[in-house]
Amino acid sequence: MNLKKVIDSGAFDLHIHTTASDGEYSPTDIVKKAKKAGIVTIAITDHDTLAGIKEAEIAGRKLGVHIIPAIELSTKYKGKSVDILGYNIKAEAGLTKTLRQMRQEREGRANRIIEKFNEIGFTITLDDIKQFSQGGVIARPHIAKAIVKKGYVSDYQTVFDDYLADGKPCAIAKMILSPQEGIALIQKAGGKSVLAHPVYIGDDELVRELITLGFDGIEVWHRSHLKEHREVYKAMAKEYDLLMTGGSDFHHDEHQLGQFGFEKEDGK
Repeated sequence: MNLKKVIDSGAFDLHIHTTASDGEYSPTDIVKKAKKAGIVTIAITDHDTLAGIKEAEIAGRKLGVHIIPAIELSTKYKGKSVDILGYNIKAEAGLTKTLRQMRQEREGRANRIIEKFNEIGFTITLDDIKQFSQGGVIARPHIAKAIVKKGYVSDYQTVFDDYLADGKPCAIAKMILSPQEGIALIQKAGGKSVLAHPVYIGDDELVRELITLGFDGIEVWHRSHLKEHREVYKAMAKEYDLLMTGGSDFHHDEHQLGQFGFEKEDGK
């Protein structure tokens, strides 16, 4: 699907997570929510997995919502987390092999995190966590929810702040690709690589450096991008001849599907 035409149409959300990774709604429910919101085209961009796409496509055909097969790959560059959105991708052998390795590594990582929590007196099991991952990729949010459900900590964010964030007692590093590796995997799978939510990088000069690694596009519209951020990233897109994309980065109802600062007056 032509991403520029999708953006020009205005009725899109190209950054959405489901229960296949760390979202709270199934792919089918996401498609239903998109239909209700009047969104014509969505991209399922689960973290390091393609598992939610097929279900979304089936629901999309029934409800008349176009589904772009996509992913959000986790990478790291100069100590900074750099997420890469891949659009119009196919399940190419190299990509699926890497994703399988990442999934296996995440389960091993989850077991090591469980051990650390047990050592400090928070008794949890992998089954406790799988209640929240629902067969999808196990991620830290699922672990945090298990800790809260057990009553050891009162809220989800505190689990991150006090136990799971980098340098905290239960933190374990995960398998991380370089941006170059992520871009190559996406492009080999026939997709377009887009730098996700660049405002989170916190350094526009580093954003410029990342762009030169071979990205096809940049996420200009995002729920965390203020108007001044959007203007900066639109200018970068024009300077480097990049695709401009946008999405809500929807995980749960505290985010709003289809709302991410995109307006027709934003040069459209």
